[in-house]
Amino acid sequence: MSTTEYTKVYYGNFILVNRVKNELENVGIIPIIKDEGESQRLGGQGSIGNGFQDLYVHIDELDKAMIIVERVKGEMEA
Repeated sequence: MSTTEYTKVYYGNFILVNRVKNELENVGIIPIIKDEGESQRLGGQGSIGNGFQDLYVHIDELDKAMIIVERVKGEMEA
């Protein structure tokens, strides 16, 4: 994944990342989830991750995605 094409918009546990992912998909944005712990486990290195994941979107969709991310974060804090 090129860092010039995608940018991280959210970081959290599996449940919260999936909530944000679903909301983004509802408006036609297809995010990418990066889970270092799972990658390490699948690579046979054991999981030293903390169960948190990064959520990335294409830079062309960043402005639209951030509106959704901020709305969902606000709903989760309420």
